Amino acid sequence: MVDLLLSRETHGGHKVKYGWVVLLFFLLFLGCRENEPAFKVDLTEKEQVSLEEEAFVITYAYLPQYSHTLSYMRHHALIQYLRKETGLNIKQIFPDTFDQHMKMVGQNKIDISFSNPFIYVKIAHLYGAKAFARIVEVKGEDKFRGQIICRADNLSIQTISDCRGKRWIAVDSTSAGGYLYPLGHFIDQGIGKMDFKEIAFAPGPGGKQEKVILSVYAGKYDVGTIREGSLNVVSDKIDINKIRIVSMTDSYPGWVYAAGKNLDTKIVEKLTRAFGKLDFNNKNHREILEAADFIKVIDSQDSDFDSVRQLVDKVGMNLEE
Repeated sequence: MVDLLLSRETHGGHKVKYGWVVLLFFLLFLGCRENEPAFKVDLTEKEQVSLEEEAFVITYAYLPQYSHTLSYMRHHALIQYLRKETGLNIKQIFPDTFDQHMKMVGQNKIDISFSNPFIYVKIAHLYGAKAFARIVEVKGEDKFRGQIICRADNLSIQTISDCRGKRWIAVDSTSAGGYLYPLGHFIDQGIGKMDFKEIAFAPGPGGKQEKVILSVYAGKYDVGTIREGSLNVVSDKIDINKIRIVSMTDSYPGWVYAAGKNLDTKIVEKLTRAFGKLDFNNKNHREILEAADFIKVIDSQDSDFDSVRQLVDKVGMNLEE
């Protein structure tokens, strides 16, 4: 008897295997001696073999401000560390857009969300996500800023007031450093949304910070808004000296880890402990942190992001949008 194992993948991504007990005719002829009686085999009979499904998966998603490739490269080592430290089956998944990321949190398809604080206050409001950790930036701060940029040779823009009447490209309508923070900064300078000739958002899935920078570099838009530190991401593609920072926004709380509302608190506690053990002075940990582009992960709570909620109110946005 020969047990042939065939497999297929279910809708949920789990593999189920079937065992087919088949006595192949040529083996029958080879195995039977001359005087041995033959016997009949029913080839329609099959038996399902029960195999253990893949262990419970915890999904981890990095808000797609950069390309999926960069998101993977930045966080793959970190996820491997978390898997080893917690014993949890954590897998990184890749939403295409900011909006899709939020919806997947609401659909319980993302257990661990790593996002900007604007996205966080929205998914907390809409879907009950809870902040449990946030990062310390490479400059040693747990906050970050937005930047307003233009081409260095654009002589018509010298100060932020010169952005009035210009074409503005932002990262996304739910980007923190790439839209919300700069919008608040413009309003503080007396420049409202109606004062721009055009406001556009970076098209397509992922890589939106890069797209803003490249659009300004190519002269398609006069000004762009990005999060602090994004220029380094395209330094291998363009001469970033040809991009000038016109102005910087105020600082607001940094990127945040949030748990989906259905994620077990014991799992969140394991993750919090694992993040807390990361030590930049440890060589192995330093490699993980440098790849992720931060130096530390600290505990956090929902109230840490009240200043972002205040800014949302100030610029006239609605968390339901």
